[in-house]
This record gives sequence, C-alpha cells and structure tokens, in this order.
Amino acid sequence: MCGRYAVSRGAEDLAGIFDVEKWDPAESFVPDWNVAPTKTVPVIVERAVKDAEDPRPVRQLRMLRWGLVPSWAKSPEGAARMINARAETIHEKPSFKRAFATRRCIVPADGYYEWVTGAAERGLEEEGKKKRPRKQPYFVTPADGSVMAMAGIYEFWRDRTLPDDHPMAWWATCSVVTTEAETTPLAGGQAGEGGPSSLAEIHPRMPLMLTPDRWGAWLDPALTEVEEAKGLLVPPGAGSVRAYPVGTAVSNVRNNGPELVGELDGPEVGTLF
Repeated sequence: MCGRYAVSRGAEDLAGIFDVEKWDPAESFVPDWNVAPTKTVPVIVERAVKDAEDPRPVRQLRMLRWGLVPSWAKSPEGAARMINARAETIHEKPSFKRAFATRRCIVPADGYYEWVTGAAERGLEEEGKKKRPRKQPYFVTPADGSVMAMAGIYEFWRDRTLPDDHPMAWWATCSVVTTEAETTPLAGGQAGEGGPSSLAEIHPRMPLMLTPDRWGAWLDPALTEVEEAKGLLVPPGAGSVRAYPVGTAVSNVRNNGPELVGELDGPEVGTLF
C-alpha cells in the first residue's frame, strides 16, 4: 500500500523530468516530506487545455487532492479511504474503472514510507500486554536516486451544493495504483541490521512504479481499451529500490522536513526479523 510518501522536487524540476509543457505558477507547491491522505499533491497528466484552440493533449503538472472521489459520489466523505487502487481489480471496481480507462496520471515521489511492527512488540501484542505496538518506519526509494513515478488515476467530482463559479465547485482527486510487493532482494541487500531483505517483508503491497519507457503510454488519453491498459500494470524489474529505517518522527503527520528521510544505522524499535 502507499499511505504516506515524500516529494521534495519543485515544479521546475518535475517539469523537466517529465517533459511537462504546461503548469500554473499559481499552483506552486513546497517540498513535503510527509504527504498524507487528503493533502494536495503534484501529479502529471496529459489532457487538452481547457478553452485552448489546439485540442491536442498537453502534458501538464497539476495539483490534485490525494483520495479519489468518484464522479457519481454523493459526497467526498470517503476520499481518505480511496488513496490506493489495487492493480488486480482496478479495471472492474466501480470507483476506479472509468478513471483507469481514461484518466491515468503519474504521482511523483522521492519514495514512500511503510511501517513494520518489531518482533518484541508483536510478542507483547499477542500476549495481550500491549494494545498498540510501536512500529518501525522504513523509507522505500529508487536505488539510483531518481524520481519514483507512481502510477495513478484521477477523477473530477462536482459539488452540487455550490454554484458553478465557486472555487470549490469542482474537486480534482487521485489515487495511487498498488500491486503485490516484490519478494526479490532489495537493492543493497538487507535494510539495516536486523532489517527486511525484500519489500514483501515490509508490507505485502507496494505502489506500481513506472519506468520512463512506460510514462508515455500510461499518460496517453487515447489509450482507452481496457485490455491494452491492463498490459501497463507491470511492476519494474527487481532490485530497482532500496529500503532503510528512518526515525519514528514521521509517524506524526504534523512533523515535516528533510530529516524525516534521514537513514538510520538500524531500527529504533528493536529487532524486527
């Protein structure tokens, strides 16, 4: 799954990396090392520019709310639960299938966080001595230091309680596509002393990461045939990411800053494996 991530690159950097043609300077954003559900996040889309004479799709950098609200929803109340869409069922779920066919996007990140319960903590939980065990956060990031291009989908929702000219009349929201976590060794081997040796040991799910050769097809609004789109739901080759323990400060969403992705020599929460 992807429930928290970091994005430190600015608009100009992302525009250069993804060959973006258009973005609104008024939609500027600041680096965020603790992106949480319902926050507004930068995404890459390819669609025609509203009211433009040229109808061709244009690659754009847009700011969307993380937590998809289907166009047919009566209210946006469930958005925080719709931050992820499973690759295995995205083409058939009512909340996701239309966006998957026609509105795919890329969600850029430095990497994402995942939490693991320590062995000792699990033992206490099993004995009924600790109801809320402490968890060790890990940061998963591309091994080569490049941007992580997470596959996403987006949707538009109209708030019918507001007039057309109200700034909140339309919501633009997104979800990150997830797939089964890799069971192959992490790049660089084990993630710290006593740490996991694969992503699957951290969590059974991971974001679907797109390699640069697949960005164009994923963003292509003309690719609407579901079976063809399903062919894009392929994880990258093994060993493309590394994972390392970070401080537990990231567990509090109010904390933010580059120190959250600082690598620790080993887990803070004791032996994990």
